Amino acid sequence: MDIEHEVKRKIRTPYDFEFLAGVIWERLHENISPTTLKRLWGYIDGADTTRRMTLCLLAQFLGFADWETYLASLAARTDIESSAFEGEGVRINDLQPGDRVEVTWLPNRRCVFRYEGDAYFTVMEAENAKLRVGDSFDTACFLIGKPMYLDNLQRDKVPSTKESVSYVAGSKNGLNSVKKL
Repeated sequence: MDIEHEVKRKIRTPYDFEFLAGVIWERLHENISPTTLKRLWGYIDGADTTRRMTLCLLAQFLGFADWETYLASLAARTDIESSAFEGEGVRINDLQPGDRVEVTWLPNRRCVFRYEGDAYFTVMEAENAKLRVGDSFDTACFLIGKPMYLDNLQRDKVPSTKESVSYVAGSKNGLNSVKKL
């Protein structure tokens, strides 16, 4: 959310809403209650009754003249919702069957995967991770700073009778390192 980016802080707790109300007061000398902010963030019910004046105040906090101007800027932006997976790392186009890829992520996770072909990998080594040696999965790339998304995760190459399992590692900070061994 743009407000969170502006204050460089996630707004998740009652204290965060108090903090944001204070920052808005300091910048605009306009009062907005933490309860109103909680409604807008969906922390409590009632966002469907938000006044236009409140929305304009938040838009002004972001540097826009009013709510409509802010909405027009959103419509023109290309950075919302979708983006390409870009970055340093290893993609399946860079691999041949039998190649190995080592990845690490916080706090102290490390895995080595063997590429089997057709976007399919087997876990060869696993340290401090929920993944285990013998697990297999599909993925297209491993990128530094991006989460690692795995699909069709199977334990010990035993076909699951359940629906396929997807798994994400490094969801907050992404992968720390990626290298082809």
